[in-house]
Amino acid sequence: MVPVSVSPTTDVELAAALLAQAFADDPVTVWMQPDTSRHLIMFRTLLKYSHGPNATLDLATRDGQPVGAAAWDPPGHKVSAAAQVVSMVGFFRAMGSRMSRGMKLEEEFGKRRPKEPHWYLGQIGAPVHGVGVGTSLLGHRLEQIDGPVYLECSNVRNVPLYERFGFTVTEEFELPLDGPKVWAMYRPLR
Repeated sequence: MVPVSVSPTTDVELAAALLAQAFADDPVTVWMQPDTSRHLIMFRTLLKYSHGPNATLDLATRDGQPVGAAAWDPPGHKVSAAAQVVSMVGFFRAMGSRMSRGMKLEEEFGKRRPKEPHWYLGQIGAPVHGVGVGTSLLGHRLEQIDGPVYLECSNVRNVPLYERFGFTVTEEFELPLDGPKVWAMYRPLR
């Protein structure tokens, strides 16, 4: 198997494109917006404004080709009021009449996030599954993090991957409006 290498990136467009492809069949993404042609706008908006310039974006490559991306927020990450306002335009373009689902998702996720400072894995994905891209992305960043880490897992098939890296499920819950299940997962200070 060709090895996967990971490095930081500032290429929001490439990371957004990879994540849009990776999440095309994700239960939560499809619940928010089943029209996959709008996913690129949604992920671009997330990366540019919700994560913003203080986020850490990682890019996975295999044989020189981009194969996955991850977005991490450092402890204490806050979205500025200006970024929130600008992001609403992008999210409305991406979600249209389904905008309320995105707002419900943020409300539900916000209620469950740890209160203590922690790293937050916002998105991680690879368009091709089962070739070690997620493992490489997780391993690369987790080796550099010495604090606690939190994430919401939107697909049950990924729970074992996170558990291998020391995460435990802290809660399993369903999103409103007949939404799918989500697994809140936490990895304590190492």
